[in-house]
Amino acid sequence: MFHYISGPLAALMPSIAVVDAGGVGFKLTISSNTYEKISPAAAKGECVKLYTHLAVREDDMELFGFYDESELETFRLLITVSGVGPKAAMAILSAFTPEKFAFAVCTEDKKTIARANGIGPKTAARIILELHDKMAAGTPLPSAFEGAVAAMPAPEVSGTNNKVAEAQEALLVLGYSRTEVLSALSGIDTAVLDVENIIRAALKKLM
Repeated sequence: MFHYISGPLAALMPSIAVVDAGGVGFKLTISSNTYEKISPAAAKGECVKLYTHLAVREDDMELFGFYDESELETFRLLITVSGVGPKAAMAILSAFTPEKFAFAVCTEDKKTIARANGIGPKTAARIILELHDKMAAGTPLPSAFEGAVAAMPAPEVSGTNNKVAEAQEALLVLGYSRTEVLSALSGIDTAVLDVENIIRAALKKLM
């Protein structure tokens, strides 16, 4: 119905944004990530642009707002998973950026996904199963997932230095600073682990 809504913020709360568009106040449910990104605009009285998804139920309609299209695309992909509704999808997007969530799916990191509020191990496993299968089958995916797949290390690398370099690059793509990455990699026995497990170990320390 709406691709995006743009206008000044009439109200902003951690999970709700009200955008004044053409004299109409649109109430949108938002994630913590979106809240953090639009808070500076609210403080300055600037206009915001939120991409939208309208969820229609038998007795209600709810409009969801997202800071960028990658978050919207990830939300829409999540709600295709059996047993995952808009509330659970927003909980995941409040816990992780689209890129970090995508990487958790790519590496089958069930424990990380289960850290989202209200997401148990069984739901996390189902998310990984359904989304990972779609990736493997070559189904077109949102830009956030494409970036995560591109960041995946090659299964065969030669030399410890090459493994560490590839792990560093993958973590930097996910948005961590070089200082954070170097700190996370310190203390990990990179000589005996492959690249994927080096990244898993570093992500556990970072998250």
